[in-house]
Amino acid sequence: MDGHFAPDSVWTEIGRLDDIPRLGSRVVRTAAIDIAVFRTSDDRVFALHDKCPHKAGKLSQGIVHGDSVTCPLHNWVIGLADGQAREPDEGCARTVPARLDGDRVLLAVGGL
Repeated sequence: MDGHFAPDSVWTEIGRLDDIPRLGSRVVRTAAIDIAVFRTSDDRVFALHDKCPHKAGKLSQGIVHGDSVTCPLHNWVIGLADGQAREPDEGCARTVPARLDGDRVLLAVGGL
């Protein structure tokens, strides 16, 4: 899912906000893909396919800063909101819609 989803997407609770460390991530495994769920310093949540567009590095193992994550393999900086590589080159990690409902973290995983 690229941040766009049909209205009939299924929102699935994957845990509580406190299950994800600030400036950290958690991996949610589905039958189709691994999803990296990130928490920013101001408690926003974002989700990306756990694969850097460069060399498929595990973004969940990267460093979260601001609204970006730096891939642990080759230091590509990926925007958490849009999955776009900011530097050193272009590419895109696929996004998964994520939201908070109180302190519950939900992902729109319909169709994965």
